[in-house]
Amino acid sequence: MIGRSGNPTLNEKTFERTGRYLGSSGMTIEGTVNKSFIVLALLLGGAFVTWSRYFDGEDVSGYAIGGAVIGFVLALVVSFKPKTAPYLVPVYAVLEGVFLGALSATYEDLYHGITLQAALLTMGVFIALLLAYKTRIVKATENFKLGVFAATAGIALVYLISFILGLFGVTVPYLHDNSWIGIGISLVIVAVAALNLVLDFDFIEEGARRGAPKYMEWYGAFGLMVTLVWLYVEMLRLLAKIWSRD
Repeated sequence: MIGRSGNPTLNEKTFERTGRYLGSSGMTIEGTVNKSFIVLALLLGGAFVTWSRYFDGEDVSGYAIGGAVIGFVLALVVSFKPKTAPYLVPVYAVLEGVFLGALSATYEDLYHGITLQAALLTMGVFIALLLAYKTRIVKATENFKLGVFAATAGIALVYLISFILGLFGVTVPYLHDNSWIGIGISLVIVAVAALNLVLDFDFIEEGARRGAPKYMEWYGAFGLMVTLVWLYVEMLRLLAKIWSRD
């Protein structure tokens, strides 16, 4: 049985209605890795476009909002209809890149060098956890999965409450400020986002073992990208809090 994943796009029910596919028609780890490189390349391409426009003096807020809103809708469709992944995930990656490009440029304008630092830290965490998973230093046990799932759900709930309260001018204490408590909270969120990578690796490996259909390679790449984007954004937030104390 597929274990629980904290990533909402990769959960234990995803494979329940799919049959077993063998040979070239089935999901493989190599195929998922290849799709992941394609998706990340598209994301970086979209990010570069809005990044360049921002520093050329153009107002990219419309691109950022459009990318975020349309991307969110596409993410919901892919999450509930995995068969659409080969067609919608590339489009989603570009839109997510457009949004991230504007966000990253805004942070870079405030703190020169912060985006490169956040990107390198994100990549370092990814490689470290991949190696830890492959060598079985970190194991995706059921208790581990349940803990990460609960922590991820809790963070999502806090962010939702913060967003709703923000509409009424109310700010959740410490969540967004640069106090040591606020920095500590960001560190915890970064750690939870990073641990979701372990669950993503486990999900992809299990899907390949079970012979999931080929389109699930795109779905696996999609889920991995969602976690990496979340981790990168939280890295930006954490570094911004630290840099703003100087």
